[in-house]
Amino acid sequence: MKWIGLTGGIACGKSTVSRMLREHSIPVIDADEIAKEVVKSGSPGLKSVINAFGSDFLLEDGSLDRRKLGQHVFGHPELLHRLEGILHPLVREETRRRRRLLEGMNEALAVYDVPLLFETKAQDQFDGIIVVSCTKGQQRERLQRRNKWTDDEIEMRIASQIPIQFKEQEADFVLHNNRDEQHLLKEVDRLLAWLENQKKET
Repeated sequence: MKWIGLTGGIACGKSTVSRMLREHSIPVIDADEIAKEVVKSGSPGLKSVINAFGSDFLLEDGSLDRRKLGQHVFGHPELLHRLEGILHPLVREETRRRRRLLEGMNEALAVYDVPLLFETKAQDQFDGIIVVSCTKGQQRERLQRRNKWTDDEIEMRIASQIPIQFKEQEADFVLHNNRDEQHLLKEVDRLLAWLENQKKET
């Protein structure tokens, strides 16, 4: 089974592209979705996070206060590294489980939607890499609208990732999500054709 990485900058539209691929029956495993699942209420992952950072990061219902924890670790590399040391092994284990299931179903290709593909130096794990790209101004605007973050929060999140220009240079396919929805649909059509070619090369 071809293993294709899907990544990009924060708020470049990667999740939208993932959803569109699923609508075209392309199997997609979502690292963010798994990262939320491994720290759900009552999970060993949540217990590990709270042991490391304290119960101040729990909401009243016992779930993780993701925004508060994000504010705490971003801009502090040693704290971010500690959090990633807890989460990344759990995410990798669940990803391997889901990948084996897809291989057992004889899928020709699967896409792994992973925000920190380049940041975790995972390039060699993939048969191909897709990067979803937009301008930094669009990233800021989308984060402001979507997350209601402060300017400082936005800048810290963008700065914590490798610049999108580097990711574009390293990609096998760049999808430009820098215009309107009609343009995005055309870009996704172009991506679907590329994915079909990847299947033929299996």
